[in-house]
This record gives sequence, structure tokens and C-alpha cells, in this order.
Amino acid sequence: MIKTPSSDVRALLQAFAKQMTEHGLRLATAESCTGGLLAQWMTTLPGSSDWFECGYVTYSNTAKVNLLQVAPQTLEIHGAVSPQVAEQMASGALGLGGVDLAVSVTGIAGPGGGSGEKPVGTVYLGVARRGQPVVTVHRVFEGDRDAIREQSAGLALALLMEHCTGG
Repeated sequence: MIKTPSSDVRALLQAFAKQMTEHGLRLATAESCTGGLLAQWMTTLPGSSDWFECGYVTYSNTAKVNLLQVAPQTLEIHGAVSPQVAEQMASGALGLGGVDLAVSVTGIAGPGGGSGEKPVGTVYLGVARRGQPVVTVHRVFEGDRDAIREQSAGLALALLMEHCTGG
């Protein structure tokens, strides 16, 4: 079932779309734990093809390596849920998507898969803008799987809004 974004998310999406259009920017998303939720939200808006280029859903490590050029050594050393992987996912989406702005999300949505070091709800996001260093953000969200995924996508959208006007 397709879940439409809340009215708050929709308002932020519309503001983001306006900024992207006004600045003539194009976006790519690279999602793991959100499973394409952010790209789905983006494409709920009419006219999103004016600024949304593509979305990569790279759930497995193999997909991260093959589709986004995440270094296998980074995955081995730091794990898929790490700032290093979030950075490489965002950089890969930026370069391979041929866009101006990219965002990545990698995390543990649960209910299983967490550990003492990386509990369920652990999420890393990366925002890449052409010509600027990648910014990574770490959060630990609470709630069930759907809540963690929605909070992660919401934070990704908020970060994109911050970075689409900078530079």
C-alpha cells in the first residue's frame, strides 16, 4: 500500500521543490533502510520530474558496491550502517546520477538487526552537493520499523532543504 506523506511533510516537500526549481538543481537519492520512501515522497508532487533525477534503493551491500561504488573495504571495516558508507552512498549518487544534490540514508529500521554498538533506530545520512564536501548526520530514532523509516526520510528531506539553498 502506498502511504502518502503527512501534511507537514507535504508542505516541506513543496517548499523543497520550489527551491530546487528556482535554483535549477537536480536531485538523486540513495536509500537503504528507507527502501525508496524518500523517492516515493518526492514523486508524489506533480512536476517532480523537473528536479528529481533518480533514486537508488541499495538494500544489500552488493548493491551499494555495484550501483553506488561504495568501497567493499569500507563496508568490511565500518559496516553498512556507518558515516563512511553514508558519505560514499551520497557521493556515488551525486556522481553517477549526474545531479547537483544527493542524499543517502543507511540504518537499522528493525525490529531485528541491532546491536549494543548500533541499536535499532541507528541511522546515518549523507548530503552531497556538487563542489562541496559531503555532510553526514547520525541519529538514533525510536519507534517501530515504519516510524524509524518515516523519521529517517523526514530528516533527509529537512537536510536537503538546508543544502539546496547553500552554495
